[in-house]
Amino acid sequence: MKLQLIEPRAELKPFIGKIWVLESNGRLPEDDMKLIVPNGMVKLIIPVKNGLIGKYEKWRHRSKEGSITLIGISDTPAIVDIEHDNPHCNIGIEFYALGAYRLFHLPQFELKNKIFDLEDVIGNQARHLSERLINIEKIEEKIEVIQSYLISQLSRSTPDLVVDYCLSQIVGTKGLIAVNELERKTGFSSRWLREKFTDKVGLSPKSISSVIRFMQFYEANANANMDFFKNELYTYFYDQAHFIKDFKRFTGMAPSKFMKTDNEFGHIFYKG
Repeated sequence: MKLQLIEPRAELKPFIGKIWVLESNGRLPEDDMKLIVPNGMVKLIIPVKNGLIGKYEKWRHRSKEGSITLIGISDTPAIVDIEHDNPHCNIGIEFYALGAYRLFHLPQFELKNKIFDLEDVIGNQARHLSERLINIEKIEEKIEVIQSYLISQLSRSTPDLVVDYCLSQIVGTKGLIAVNELERKTGFSSRWLREKFTDKVGLSPKSISSVIRFMQFYEANANANMDFFKNELYTYFYDQAHFIKDFKRFTGMAPSKFMKTDNEFGHIFYKG
């Protein structure tokens, strides 16, 4: 597999975590878990060559070649696989939570732990964009067209200053800030913040903090051995029981079992 990272345009940098192009000569090995853990981002995936299958516990979606797929923010792991054994190529764009609600003008809780054809969510705009992309051969030009579309979407939206401030606090503290501290800093109740986050982010402040905190650990240690896990976990978690609970929640299995599995596909996005 070959992963190429693309620099977002300046206008989109505050809202996009990653743009990537992933290529492979064929289907992933059968013994690879193909597990994607939650990272607090909404995603657009464009299968340029060959299709994809995405699965959450209660949701399955087939992304056809040339389609545009929207993946909502998640707090459960997903399994991704290639549809056929032929070579494949996919473009991926991952959006920070403060960008998703600005670029996709709909309640984010409706997307949570789900995968859609973008056309089913926003209609003709997505169909016209998909048709344009199909008629463009070069990957770089496809990405430029997508970014131009996103910039036009951004110009039609306004920021929610309270949500953006709270997200900046959550990310800035690596998910370690308490909800009552957000209450104190903003003057709004936890209930009000939870309702606001459900609409704009798709997860509550507590849940998105848990995802961000776990991702700090996972990105640093996805390829580490079990001893390193044990030595580092207290940087991000209160105790071992808390760590194991979140680990099971976001990967679907205990750390000891996870370390015995092969998950090259899931890890490639976090390698340096």
